[in-house]
Amino acid sequence: MLCVGRLGGFGARAAALPPRWAGQGSLQAGIRARRVSTSWSPVGAAFNVKPQGSRLDLFGERRGLFGVPELSAPEGFRIAQEEALRKTELLVDRACSTPPGPQTVLIFDELSDSLCRVADLADFVKIAHPEPAFREAAEEACRSIGTMVEKLNTNVDLYQSLQKLLADKKLVDSLDPETRRVAELFMFDFEISGIHLDKEKRKRAVDLNVKILDLSSTFLMGTNFPNKIEKHLLPEHIRHNFTSAGDHIIIDGLHAEAPDDLVREAAYKIFLYPNAGQLKCLEELLSSRDLLAKLVGYSTFSHRALQGTIAKNPETVMQFLEKLSDKLSERTLKDFAMIREMKMKLNPQNSEVMPWDPPYYSGVIRAERYNIEPSLCCPFFSLGACMEGLNILLNRLLGISLYAEQPAKGEVWSEDVRKLAVVHEAEGLLGYIYCDFFQRADKPHQDCHFTIRGGRLKEDGDYQLPVVVLMLNLPRSSRSSPTLLTPGMMENLFHEMGHAMHSMLGRTRYQHVTGTRCPTDFAEVPSILMEYFANDYRVVNQFARHYQTGQPLPKTMMSRLCESKKVCAAADMQLQVFYATLDQIYHGKHPLRNSTTDILKETQEKFYGLPYVPNTAWQLRFSHLVGYGAKYYSYLMSRAVASMVWKECFLQDPFNRAAGERYRREMLAHGGGREPMLMVEAVMTVLIQSCPHRTTNRHKQAMRWLRDDLV
Repeated sequence: MLCVGRLGGFGARAAALPPRWAGQGSLQAGIRARRVSTSWSPVGAAFNVKPQGSRLDLFGERRGLFGVPELSAPEGFRIAQEEALRKTELLVDRACSTPPGPQTVLIFDELSDSLCRVADLADFVKIAHPEPAFREAAEEACRSIGTMVEKLNTNVDLYQSLQKLLADKKLVDSLDPETRRVAELFMFDFEISGIHLDKEKRKRAVDLNVKILDLSSTFLMGTNFPNKIEKHLLPEHIRHNFTSAGDHIIIDGLHAEAPDDLVREAAYKIFLYPNAGQLKCLEELLSSRDLLAKLVGYSTFSHRALQGTIAKNPETVMQFLEKLSDKLSERTLKDFAMIREMKMKLNPQNSEVMPWDPPYYSGVIRAERYNIEPSLCCPFFSLGACMEGLNILLNRLLGISLYAEQPAKGEVWSEDVRKLAVVHEAEGLLGYIYCDFFQRADKPHQDCHFTIRGGRLKEDGDYQLPVVVLMLNLPRSSRSSPTLLTPGMMENLFHEMGHAMHSMLGRTRYQHVTGTRCPTDFAEVPSILMEYFANDYRVVNQFARHYQTGQPLPKTMMSRLCESKKVCAAADMQLQVFYATLDQIYHGKHPLRNSTTDILKETQEKFYGLPYVPNTAWQLRFSHLVGYGAKYYSYLMSRAVASMVWKECFLQDPFNRAAGERYRREMLAHGGGREPMLMVEAVMTVLIQSCPHRTTNRHKQAMRWLRDDLV
């Protein structure tokens, strides 16, 4: 998952990723490019040993988070944001006084970079740092920078400086394609922010954007907040499955894999019991988004959000989802019948399939049908072996190696965070990945990629190296074994590394479109593509070894595991269609025809098929409504694109270096600097050209190919 940044416009093209970072002076001295380092060590070994904590350094200075000296203490965020805001004033004056030309775009991008380098870093720290003081300081920095971004997006003088460039046809024709696209993207951000409005309405747009930022933050926190119930209300024999707190039982999740039907039912009903404050927050968030969209000239928030995406508009998205649902419906019914049969076999007294049943019973069916229990694969997937597997794959495919590097004192926020240098065999150091992989108290339970600093070509000719964080929630090693991954965890690791490689290899001139700063329905393509490699035995056989015996993972075991994933796959995808449709309706025409819960009930029964459970409100746990608002369909569309890339480039040989270079050149290298549909079409050229109706709308044809490829 890309942790989607909250900022638009000068907050960068945060279409499917996270944070950014900032500054002037010493902030720019954070992470420097190096071609050679004697401190680099093999990546596999680094992840199969316990962290040693910070190395003993009696005389070295404390560098601060990510090597930024100011961030050795929470107060440093105030210094960082003040420096960024001072630099912003200078750059705004410079942009407004510079004659229109390519330099205008460079100044705009530097302005974006200055703000993003604070906001991105703070956006990560506010949710991941173990110390409350750091989290609070980062939260304040996010709000301060976010408010400035919205003001810049409605700054008329700044807008006019860019308009002068784009209104001059001769100047526009002289721009290279990437510079022209970045200029157009900045102009687009002005337009969707209401630059065309009068002064009073522009201020209203800024106020609405700031309100949306605050509501988003509040709602996101509420999605993970546990519910509690008095002990005596739960049957005594299931209480031990949950955490006790005095006279109460704490329910902090759905316990979807619990074998006891009653445990899953209780968890579902209690965890999803509606919270009045969270419900009000969601209603205000959806309403505010709709007001903003209408204020700046769009009929719905979805129409505004989907500008510039592969899908282009909500009508295309809904057509995609409805036709996909139709194609899945028969197979989904068969999946539910299979689940019902298994439930009847194990629990004859109550065989009706309920929403808490599919994850558990589909697992039981997989294990029975294929004689495979995913946990039996864990000894073959030590974290170190998986990291070495990624290293082998990336080296053979793209000429990239991962090296562990010892972080400086104060550079990381937890002693078990590992720092990786990403090195190309010919181009040298490409950037850094901080790996925050292990569980700890108060850490969000989600796997994410965060951009900390985007890559860009600086005025002095050096390239600003990208810096990212990969956050997972893996178990720690024990005395007797290293960290062992389930097949699902291994797949997630590959997925997140796909995002990281997009960030490392999207070597654009401008940070505004670097790496994952691209439309959301394209940003998930590289990560989902990596899942195909994670499920190919030719790849897995390179690294999957039993941590004790060194025995390779048997091919039959891997084959059964892959085949087992097809069990109930239609029902799983149908669930995603339901989520995506619900997201579209919530961000569609307002006022909503019913309450968000009534809409959930209707949509669930129409697009999923299992009954709604009274007094539950799953939408209040739907965290993607924040970062992926009106764009949840992106997972399905990106999966379709990734499937086609896999078949086109890697199915025959997952280590094909020529195909890897083509993939980098045609897709990864552009970041968001090229129209996403052009990149998709480049991969789909053979299919599109083979279509007998080549005179039809190419966009509609591409949508049809994508939908059909999914099923």
